[in-house]
Amino acid sequence: MSPSNIAPLPLTIHARTRMDGRRISTEAVETVLAYGRMVWARGAQIYALGEKEVQFASRKGIDLRPFAGLQVLCAPSGAVLTVYRNHDFRSLRRSA
Repeated sequence: MSPSNIAPLPLTIHARTRMDGRRISTEAVETVLAYGRMVWARGAQIYALGEKEVQFASRKGIDLRPFAGLQVLCAPSGAVLTVYRNHDFRSLRRSA
C-alpha cells in the first residue's frame, strides 16, 4: 500500500499537543496501535506496549524497544485522545 492510500491517524488536538510535548512521534503511536495489547478501561480503549510485546516481536525480528512503555488512549470512535509513557501497567487491569 502506498502512503497516499493510508488514512491519516485520527488525532485530537490534545493528543497532538501531548505528543509534541513528550516528543512521541506518529510512527511510535502507529507502532503501539499495531503491536500493543488493547484493554477497555474507564470507557476507552488503551493500547500499551510492554515488555511482553517487545520480547514477542523480537523473536520475529522486530525491534520495539524504543516504544516500550508507551500507552495510547483512544475513544470508542478510534480517535487518539492522548499518548504517554508509563511502564506501570497495573492501571490497565480489568476491574471486578
